[in-house]
Amino acid sequence: MQTTTPIHEDQIRQQVRDRYGAIARSEESGCGCAPSCCSPAASPTAPEKLGYEPGDAASVPEGAEMGLGCGNPTAIASIQAGETIVDLGSGGGFDCFLAARQTGPTGAVIGVDMTPDMISKARANAAKAGTTNVEFRLGEIENLPVADNTADLVISNCVVNLSPNKPRVLSEIFRVLKPGGRVAISDIVATAPIPEDLRNDFAAYTGCVAGASSVADLKQWLVQRGFIGVCITVKEASRQFIDEWVPGKNAGRYVASATIEAAKPVS
Repeated sequence: MQTTTPIHEDQIRQQVRDRYGAIARSEESGCGCAPSCCSPAASPTAPEKLGYEPGDAASVPEGAEMGLGCGNPTAIASIQAGETIVDLGSGGGFDCFLAARQTGPTGAVIGVDMTPDMISKARANAAKAGTTNVEFRLGEIENLPVADNTADLVISNCVVNLSPNKPRVLSEIFRVLKPGGRVAISDIVATAPIPEDLRNDFAAYTGCVAGASSVADLKQWLVQRGFIGVCITVKEASRQFIDEWVPGKNAGRYVASATIEAAKPVS
């Protein structure tokens, strides 16, 4: 019988970096956040199933939409022209390009990703499209390469759950937001205790399942860091495609996609 061992922070980061680097180097899309990426049992989650409009994928550079999300943060962000937006875990740049279209030439979008191959892919996508109001920076979301009080909005799509230090991520989000700035995140949350064998499974962790935090913990961490207007909405329908990410594990019993919204006080 195979035994499991606790997952350590450095191991997590390296496993995540290795997996998403391999996806970036591939010509194929990821399979949602599925750990069994592109296996016969798993298939990419269609953008429309995650809340995107039918034309969104076609409106961005080819290769930017990689099938790695669990929702559509731009749909809940109420992006205004001229805003500065930071995207945590920007991948191939899909959400960045959608946000850039909404914030327009007077705004700016900063994508942050810790995987060099993803940054290279996203920058190449921006160059192909001739996009001038988007930039991509290499860095960890626990230590954002963004100055204090920069962003009107922070978005993220199925990435915070991958961090081994989520309270630190939320502190960094608070730091880079301007007073009055907003958070609009799509992520995976735990709605029931995750079994130990699943929690300690590296493939399930890099597949956006095993690292999910509970709704109660996320709310507590957000409030402790000073956020107001905290609202976390679980998307029950997401359990079906999450089951497809980890075949045979019934992951949808324990986790679901959710939207996470909050704001930094004006003063």
